[in-house]
Amino acid sequence: MIPVTYLALGDSYTIGEQVAYSECFPVQAAALLREQGIAVEIPQIIATTGWTTGELEAGIAAAHIHKTYDIVTLLIGVNNQYRGRPVEEYAAEFTALLQKAIAFAGNNPAHVVVLSIPDWGVTPFAADRNREQISREIDAYNAVNKTIAGEWLVPYLDITHFTREAAQDPELVAADGLHPSGKDYSRWAAALLPLLLQALR
Repeated sequence: MIPVTYLALGDSYTIGEQVAYSECFPVQAAALLREQGIAVEIPQIIATTGWTTGELEAGIAAAHIHKTYDIVTLLIGVNNQYRGRPVEEYAAEFTALLQKAIAFAGNNPAHVVVLSIPDWGVTPFAADRNREQISREIDAYNAVNKTIAGEWLVPYLDITHFTREAAQDPELVAADGLHPSGKDYSRWAAALLPLLLQALR
């Protein structure tokens, strides 16, 4: 059996800033696939805390990828929002990244999953900021990435509602008061699993 290959593209939410490597959502998703009897290679992760869409683009170029993958996930945009970048700029750069993700999936959009951007506005880190404005802006960015995913026939997973539950459950936030905990990432991975299984059928 040839192992499934998985490429995860993103930022801090993909590498699992502040949690153990085994707790980041791509690694947890791969573990869930193995529980289903599917051999999966260790996910290749191209992501760095703080990356915007443009920086992820540069990171992909620097990685010199010359192969395709069975599944690809893309989660990017929170740092565009954090830095106050225009949504129109995000739309253009996200589209370019999604096109790359599809190419990495052997030009099969059904083998790519776009994940929505978490809402960091509910975290302790945002206590002195305008939480409602952050949520509105995250919603605007997610409306864009969801629409673009649909235009390219790419499956979409909304994990934002999970992250908003951190307002009531502090265990969903990592020690830095900003990033999700392994507990929250496990919920993302569980929600991602059916989409990955569908892609691999």
